[in-house]
Amino acid sequence: MVLFAWKKKENELKKEMQVGRYELGRTLGEGNFGKVKYAKNLDSGQSFAVKILEKARIVDQRITDQIKREIGTLKLLRHPNVVRLHEVIASKTKIYMVLEYVNGGELFERIASRGKLSEAAGRKMFQQLIDAVTYCHNEGVIHRDLKLENVLVDTDGNIKISDFGLSALPQHFREDGLLHTTCGSPNYVAPEVLQNRGYDGATSDTWSCGVILYVFKGTVNFPKGLSPGAKNLIRRILDPNPRTRITIDEIKQDQWFRRRYTPVYPVQDKEGICINDEAFTIHESSLAEKDADSSTFINAFRLISMASSLDLSGFFEKEDVSERTIRFTSHHSPKELMEGIEDIVTQMGFLIRKRSGQLKVVHLHKDHNSPVSLSVAAEVFDISPSLYLVEVRRTCGDAKVYRQLCEKLSHDLGVPRSQELLVTEF
Repeated sequence: MVLFAWKKKENELKKEMQVGRYELGRTLGEGNFGKVKYAKNLDSGQSFAVKILEKARIVDQRITDQIKREIGTLKLLRHPNVVRLHEVIASKTKIYMVLEYVNGGELFERIASRGKLSEAAGRKMFQQLIDAVTYCHNEGVIHRDLKLENVLVDTDGNIKISDFGLSALPQHFREDGLLHTTCGSPNYVAPEVLQNRGYDGATSDTWSCGVILYVFKGTVNFPKGLSPGAKNLIRRILDPNPRTRITIDEIKQDQWFRRRYTPVYPVQDKEGICINDEAFTIHESSLAEKDADSSTFINAFRLISMASSLDLSGFFEKEDVSERTIRFTSHHSPKELMEGIEDIVTQMGFLIRKRSGQLKVVHLHKDHNSPVSLSVAAEVFDISPSLYLVEVRRTCGDAKVYRQLCEKLSHDLGVPRSQELLVTEF
């Protein structure tokens, strides 16, 4: 009997340390809303960092929008110097963000423990930082909380920007084209952010990058060994006047910056969906699993929780912040959805070209013979054995035609409007 009780306790403990396909290990860090733990994918053996968020804390501290913003933003970003979000899993009490594991920790800790960086090492990291920030800005994302603590570094000395909870997207700008929310860390925030007159997000991010570059040297005043080129660039970035402050494009043309500079470009989605991929890609997956308290996991980026305490039902039947993604739910199986999509796009006059299990969708204008590509990617997520979430994303092409296509797909394959409550309240 004692042996049985010990075995039972051991099995319960082991179950608590596993989330979906991931086995949780040591704690990497701890914040106000939960912990970050090391995790290993039991199928592939690959390492990850799992950010565990307590729903009760999120609701109590009223940061639901902040969490949704971070997840939605990371879902859009694909760059070697930006931390990758691979997966989101949710139970009744917790949200698990499965992130890329960066084995070197925070850049802040690295500098605090090892001291200031050499000018060459600082320049290399700064170049990567600027490449990553440029990419984010081009994607319409303003970070607004760039600091050493939010820059991770691997053992090879490459950096990864993290923590997009305070980020701003195009819809957050007011009619004057400026941002007005005062946020960020005091030591890194640009002067204009504190003046309550509105500020240019890209310019304020540039200031924060300048502070990070300044801190790389670890001193308040310019050290004697710092080159004139580095001093000049820092002065131009840390210009209190945002109108005369150097821009990121100008930073990239700076002579000191360009020394041994190798640009870093965005990468393709590791799951096979490229930002410019002209295809439907439907992933069949078994996503309904159980955690320690027997609650159902929902493995989907947008579908975090249907609980009223953290209602994200607004993600359904609408376009997301990028105005390129539409979602609907369906009772059809992934195979039936694939066949249905093929039938619908063919009936609507699209040409389909199959390649490596993908569908390339091409639409022809009626007035002339030249083909116009409508690039679309789709994913199917299991919500329950008989309910699926379909996410359709336009990467390029005619927006009007895209919406017509999505309306047809949703109408013919989606859950009827009369049953929508069943979708949002299970």
